[in-house]
Amino acid sequence: MNLIAEQAYVKIVREVSSLDQIDIEQKRMIYLYDEKIVTQHREFLIENVLDISYRFIGSDGGLLYLHTTNGVYSYILRTSPEAFVKAFKNYRETLHQSKGNL
Repeated sequence: MNLIAEQAYVKIVREVSSLDQIDIEQKRMIYLYDEKIVTQHREFLIENVLDISYRFIGSDGGLLYLHTTNGVYSYILRTSPEAFVKAFKNYRETLHQSKGNL
């Protein structure tokens, strides 16, 4: 299994006590391998990922969307995912071309 690209994302964890509420931002990574995409708690086989898109929201980051055969999964970003998305699309195009040559 070869690592192709990685992308930082954040998970907001809300802790509530009887006096207050605290939002904790955990830094995590999404890894694009030649066989699958891996997050901290999920794995998506490459053949089950239909597309990846993103949308910037203000100047504070945006959302990355993994469009899969099981639905759409969103991840909060603080940095541009352009290189990650491009790496995925290039890899998918290479896969489709190699399957077409068989």
